[in-house]
Amino acid sequence: MTETESKWDEKLKRFFKDYYWNEILQLANEYPDQRSLSVDFTDIEKFDRELSKEFLDHPEELIKAAEVALKEIDLPVEKSLEEAHVRVIRIPNRIPIRELRSKHLARFIAIEGMIRKATEVRPRITKAAFECLRCGYITFVDQNSFRFEEPFAGCEGESCGKKGPFKIRIEESTFIDAQKLQIQESPENLKGGSQPQSLEVDSEDDLTGNVTPGDRVIINGILKSRQRTLKDGKSTFYDLVLEANSIEHLDKDYDELEITAEDEEEILNLSRDPEIYSKIVSSVAPSIYGYEDIKEALALQLFSGVVKNLPDGSRIRGDIHIMLVGDPGIAKSQLLRYVVKLSPRGVFTSGRSASASGLTAAAVKDDLNDGRWTIEGGALVMADMGIAAVDEMDKMKTEDKSALHEAMEQQTISIAKAGIIATLKSRCALLGAANPKYGRFDRYEGLAEQISMPPALLSRFDLIFVLLDTPDHNLDTKIANHILQSHYAGELFEQRENLPGSNIKEDFVEAEMEVIEPVIQPEIMRKYVAYARKNVFPVMEEDARAHLINFYTDLRKTGESKNTPVPVTARQLEALVRLSEASARVRLSNTVTLEDAKRTIRIEMNCLKNVGVDPETGALDADILASGTSMSQRNKIKILRDIIKKVSEKHPGAKAPLEEVYAIAENEHGIKRVHAEENIKKMKQRGDLLSPDQNHIRLV
Repeated sequence: MTETESKWDEKLKRFFKDYYWNEILQLANEYPDQRSLSVDFTDIEKFDRELSKEFLDHPEELIKAAEVALKEIDLPVEKSLEEAHVRVIRIPNRIPIRELRSKHLARFIAIEGMIRKATEVRPRITKAAFECLRCGYITFVDQNSFRFEEPFAGCEGESCGKKGPFKIRIEESTFIDAQKLQIQESPENLKGGSQPQSLEVDSEDDLTGNVTPGDRVIINGILKSRQRTLKDGKSTFYDLVLEANSIEHLDKDYDELEITAEDEEEILNLSRDPEIYSKIVSSVAPSIYGYEDIKEALALQLFSGVVKNLPDGSRIRGDIHIMLVGDPGIAKSQLLRYVVKLSPRGVFTSGRSASASGLTAAAVKDDLNDGRWTIEGGALVMADMGIAAVDEMDKMKTEDKSALHEAMEQQTISIAKAGIIATLKSRCALLGAANPKYGRFDRYEGLAEQISMPPALLSRFDLIFVLLDTPDHNLDTKIANHILQSHYAGELFEQRENLPGSNIKEDFVEAEMEVIEPVIQPEIMRKYVAYARKNVFPVMEEDARAHLINFYTDLRKTGESKNTPVPVTARQLEALVRLSEASARVRLSNTVTLEDAKRTIRIEMNCLKNVGVDPETGALDADILASGTSMSQRNKIKILRDIIKKVSEKHPGAKAPLEEVYAIAENEHGIKRVHAEENIKKMKQRGDLLSPDQNHIRLV
């Protein structure tokens, strides 16, 4: 026993008996399956201030002393806690990764962040038995004394003169499970333009295998340094490594967002305000004029529906996926960025620069240790339990878009690369933005034809909004006034801040800022959302359920006829349920009322009228999103097939002249040439038609 251990031994034993006797008995009963005693640092502070300070200043010695004291405690059961660990949680010394300095070395600190990489768990040798192959002499080498290399092993055999050769005897050596992690700053805590910094973490024994990329954690441990090695020798620079003592998971409860008693009181007061909906909607991107329906939907997306874990093991997502489609220059990107700012957890990325692995996950060569493959989480994994905003989704490659299917519906990401087969969690809402193929949106064309996105992916969005830039004198005047007012308020603020001789008064600046000032400040809004998602789990009232069922069945009834399209599917009904639950959460209510159901039906119908209506017939058609082809288009394709078949029979080689097909389609069936050309192009893409040359087609 060292001097430090003996100094604190009796005090630590008394602490354990006074504060953790029941937990120690439980540990003894479950040992060795359970090998750790979790100790709250606040209990150490209550017991002895000097002892708690010693834990922070000299953690290595104190943790060893605590583990020795734990082993020496007399137990009423015949068990020895020889390999038991003391894990200290809730360390107050929480340091952001980018603020770590040399003064923190060898100190007990807490690092909050997100797991970026995790190697596989592998045994690491702690005591090696080296056997001399000449004389058979065995020498033991401890990890604290030597590196495990043959030249460091000694031999006392007279005949070999300590030269070896040596081999390690595995059966007589001691091993411990080890894993390397990389933790990085959470994306939502980053300031604009800064790259997230990361820190390497060493974990051992029962701490291993408990985290996966994307997990939000607080890792308590001792900060160590490791000298860099260069090609021509050692460097004077050292890398920082955190030797983990305990890991606290933050995944479910947004624990990283501290909500004080004062915050909670303010949140509850806000929820009782009858104008809470309008206040929250007006607090979403107040610098952008209009778009009330879209802002209301984005507010509901922040609050999310309720996740259901069913008895059969299946899971129904509660997250609401929203897509914004529209003309350039109408603030889609700004809306995305503002929602990410309001979300307790949010990640923003652009489809133009994001790859499939960057969005989902990648298998990469491990730069933590010895070049093994590890999994690195992408944007959707990083946004777990929050919102992932993907701008310019139409610019993504086709294979990258296909990677989103599983992430959106099952909310998992499956990896099968480089011998690694794993499933990561991506329980996030997706907020996407896309521009039409040809610059501006054509309201007389179907949605799928105007966006470079597969219909199967589009159908997974609960709400799709179309934003049009249509000239309107009254509206344009209001938007222009709003934009100029925003700029004017910004100019006043910057001049007052940066010009020493400015005579602009603070009251005047505040008055001018009022038009773009959110009713609820972003910081309290984030806490309000986090509080709602953590504490509110609404259940739907009978009349609300009946209202949604009637709405759904009445719409479906219009598609019962043979010649009418199916207007909506069960996907839209599930979207209504999620939106209704989110609506109840806005006012922190555990009951979904009829008003919530009516509100969500209004939002859903506004979307369907824009993107779910066949532009030719004016009827709601669910297939426009599900397959990209409306019923009227399918009918035209069927007619065109019949025309091509009949024309082909008249010509040698079954080749139908295109001009003849177009003429018959227009004159006999009323199909305009532009529509015929478009449908024939679709048939070619699907492989139903071949073009032997530019002027002929034939059926496959």
